[in-house]
Amino acid sequence: MTANLPPAFTARLKKIIPPKKFNEVIKSFSQRKPTTFRVNTLKLSADELQEKLENRGFIVSRLNWYREAFVFRDSQKKLTETELYKQGCFYIQSLSSMIPPLLLAPKKGDKILDITAAPGSKTTQMAAMMGDSGEIVANDLSQIRLLRLKNNLKIQGVTSVSVKQADARSFWQEYQEYFDKSLADVPCSLEGTFYLHEPKSFANWSLKKIEELTNRSRWILRSTLSSTRVGGRIVYSTCTLAPEENEEVIDWILTKEKGKVEIEDFQIPGLDTYPALTGWEGKEYDRQVRKTFRILPSELMEGFYVAVLRKTKSNIIRP
Repeated sequence: MTANLPPAFTARLKKIIPPKKFNEVIKSFSQRKPTTFRVNTLKLSADELQEKLENRGFIVSRLNWYREAFVFRDSQKKLTETELYKQGCFYIQSLSSMIPPLLLAPKKGDKILDITAAPGSKTTQMAAMMGDSGEIVANDLSQIRLLRLKNNLKIQGVTSVSVKQADARSFWQEYQEYFDKSLADVPCSLEGTFYLHEPKSFANWSLKKIEELTNRSRWILRSTLSSTRVGGRIVYSTCTLAPEENEEVIDWILTKEKGKVEIEDFQIPGLDTYPALTGWEGKEYDRQVRKTFRILPSELMEGFYVAVLRKTKSNIIRP
């Protein structure tokens, strides 16, 4: 089953995934995940959406750890052809992708940064959580992705988001310690989304790419930290399994901004998580990294990594 995956990736995976979970994770790469989506509470409640879908003959199930999320084990096209979808009553999104906003926990009136936002899955989720109040700044560098973001905001009926186009690594220069809470869901090597029946999903994977993405992620996270007020919360997330892009980035920021940021131990009741790695290739990580967690790839979930940080002191050098 591993024959079609890059051999270097498989070799690394054996060091990352516990032996008792390895075959299950490998199997997940050949399983097409069911369609998952969340209700847009700006338009209706989860119960109302379920009733409307079931009245139209759709069989959906709910999740105990996020009651606004749904699982549909039939053709996604059937869902996207409904008026409910076209009217923005729900948003198709992977379950793992829904986790970072839940941990960031934006509230009405908050000032929120989504520093690498497009196409807007988490932006629209946070806007709904906030009742379309407060302020969300959604940033991305790609013009094409920003067009998708703006379109999704329009369909979902979101008005509280302002869109920016800037390099995330230098974004902090315009918004120094401005936001109450910030999300850094960084571009990554996508290992948690590999699908054996779609070779293009892993065709561009390489150790060199991981190295490049790791370096970029470090500076995106530092920019996010610099954009967040003292006492504010930052959520860092990826959909990769690579320790360099995950635990190692958190270990780096704890060293780079020593005494100015700490890791918080946040969990979502009912969600199956797996402990973070304590080290990689002979390097031992800061003990705080153990408070972060992983979502292992499964029949239902994409592989994911999440860390919740709290800014404790200013990291801006002022004249």
